[in-house]
Amino acid sequence: MKHPASREFFAYWDDCRGLAAAPDRSALEPGPIRALLGDIFVLSYDPEGGHPFRVAGTRVCALLGLDLKGSGFTPLFETCRDEIEDILDAVTGEKLAAVVGVTAHTADGQPAPLEMLLLPFNTRPHMPVSLTGLLVAFSEGRHNLTRLSLSSWRYMAHPPQRFAPRLLQKLALARGLMVYEGLI
Repeated sequence: MKHPASREFFAYWDDCRGLAAAPDRSALEPGPIRALLGDIFVLSYDPEGGHPFRVAGTRVCALLGLDLKGSGFTPLFETCRDEIEDILDAVTGEKLAAVVGVTAHTADGQPAPLEMLLLPFNTRPHMPVSLTGLLVAFSEGRHNLTRLSLSSWRYMAHPPQRFAPRLLQKLALARGLMVYEGLI
């Protein structure tokens, strides 16, 4: 992650998830990430609907020059829609965080590099699947960007699971048979 906002949001998300693969949607509180709320969005996992925006921060809407709530996320990536759908599938299905390099274009055709972070939520039965993310520009004053395309992406693996040390017990059950409880 190159952008400080991405690192800050990921650190907060990672802290909220604890030992789980992903945090519950209700675990993320707006207070600790108040300064980032304008860059954050929440998507519904709905491939048929283009993964509509449930929530879109004001700076995300300003970057793209329109109110995004209810509109599809994947249609923003016209030339690489299949790739972004594959990334969303991995984020929600495998509970992996993804860091995505995005190239957009200004009104005069100049490229504008962006960084996008996609983070899963824990899924619950009978609840809609959703994910959160953050979209930030590397330079200030970028507005009304169009023609989004992917320049790079990578998944961030789960940290190694932490296990508590186990007490090893040696049991003599029968003559010549030893059982070591605690080992697999």
